[in-house]
Amino acid sequence: MATTGHGPRGPLAGVRVVELAGIGPGPFAAMLLADLGADVVRVDRPGGAGLGIDPAYDLTNRNKRSVLVDLKAEGGADTVLDLVRRADVLIEGYRPGVAERLGVGPAACLEHNPQLVYGRMTGWGQDGPLAERAGHDIAYIALTGTLSMIGAPGEPPTVPANLVGDYAGGSLYLVIGVLAALQHARTPGGAGQVVDAAIVDGAAHLATMIHGMLAAGSWQDRRGSNLLDGGCPFYGTYETADGLHMAVGPLEQRFYEQFVTLLGIADEAPDRNDPGRWEELRTVVADRFRTRTRTEWTEVFEGTDACVAPVLSLREAPRHPHLAARSTYVEHGGLIQPAPAPRFSATPASVRSGPALPGADTEDVATDWGVPGLSTTGKETTG
Repeated sequence: MATTGHGPRGPLAGVRVVELAGIGPGPFAAMLLADLGADVVRVDRPGGAGLGIDPAYDLTNRNKRSVLVDLKAEGGADTVLDLVRRADVLIEGYRPGVAERLGVGPAACLEHNPQLVYGRMTGWGQDGPLAERAGHDIAYIALTGTLSMIGAPGEPPTVPANLVGDYAGGSLYLVIGVLAALQHARTPGGAGQVVDAAIVDGAAHLATMIHGMLAAGSWQDRRGSNLLDGGCPFYGTYETADGLHMAVGPLEQRFYEQFVTLLGIADEAPDRNDPGRWEELRTVVADRFRTRTRTEWTEVFEGTDACVAPVLSLREAPRHPHLAARSTYVEHGGLIQPAPAPRFSATPASVRSGPALPGADTEDVATDWGVPGLSTTGKETTG
């Protein structure tokens, strides 16, 4: 397990980001930018967000700095606009219209800084019939059809935590949009603009390949009936003798031949090319996996191309030899956490600091960014 400290900043060193504090995909997107070296200043509100974990353990606020500003108080918006004048990017995750009412909407910010990239993170988007409605990850992926694909046939859809909507369809698309807009703003004649990142748009976009397969007739629009959604007996998970699981995915014929040979069912496995016998094949595979423990099966498939892996828990994953060798997880301040990704040969990224505590960096940011009024605001809001 690698231990980090004051490491390299990454390829976004020199980029300044203002993050208006929120929860979920907005903070994660800002963390990605911070991981890659941007100087991210999180504008926290006095009293906190009202929802979330102990700030000392909120890893989505690592590599950032925090200041306290009450946007509803007199002068609060002006203080944020002073930061905006010196920033390259702003990220907010309010409902449509809230930032405008607080005096820090796109028009006000771009007036003060025409080169600013204004990133907006919402579930439904800035317009449309549902734009004003509350929602969470599960509703967004439900509406796009994404949730309908996940789970076993005849059972309710399986909730994939909040990874598919909030973070894949939301945070990652916001970061892509922000970086693309930042590139445009820095080209000759370029200017700042608004990036409208809606989770429904991103979650729908993630399924582009599936829509192509659906149109071609190679994907059935029902859960657990296809090659990649658990419907296929050689692409799924199986319980072992100790109640744990192995993940199986030998889609190619040459890998599948290794799989059935090592599993010990080469002579009895039904034809995998006959979907009518898939349930029979699934039973044979399942019965065989239940004869040994996860550890024993891991040893059987170790070092092969059978495309089989143990299903590890969150606490187990950092100890896997491959992930340990790559330092996929790191330890900082006593907290084990995923390392920044992806990796860069010339400008490596690192975990440089732990979760930013609300308001802890107000004085430093006031000095570094040249915003003397920020210091006064911080003292007033914490006094």
